[in-house]
Amino acid sequence: MRRVNRIMPAMPAQAYKTYQIVQPLATHFRAATCEEVACGAHERGWRTLVDETVELGQRQAHYIRRLAGRRFVEERTAEGLTAFTFEPGQRCFQQHQQPLEREPFYFVRGGDWRGNPTRVAPFKHRRGDDWVEDFAGHQDRLARQIERG
Repeated sequence: MRRVNRIMPAMPAQAYKTYQIVQPLATHFRAATCEEVACGAHERGWRTLVDETVELGQRQAHYIRRLAGRRFVEERTAEGLTAFTFEPGQRCFQQHQQPLEREPFYFVRGGDWRGNPTRVAPFKHRRGDDWVEDFAGHQDRLARQIERG
């Protein structure tokens, strides 16, 4: 996992709020077809390279040959890999998602990345405009406190 480099904030965590716009996959997206998302693999075909000298590659090759139900041409590369070339017009292996026409969730949480020491429960705004107004007001209060020292 990549380490995040954060600048230490000027004030304690309780002086901050975290503003978050959330669109969970479970409630704001649905499964989509290759055609719906203009999938390049579906439109132009694609090539999958598999290393059958390792267990994962063996399982992948087995799936492609026996279970995938897709049309392909199989060949060996100079590097000893198995190349599966899939023709256009068939479903790729990706699970595409399409956003639903649904308003995101607008949350305001106490604290920042260091935590929520005041244990203030998250607040969910009903409208994006209210969230923006809350955000702007909080930024203004912080700026004034920093100016005062």
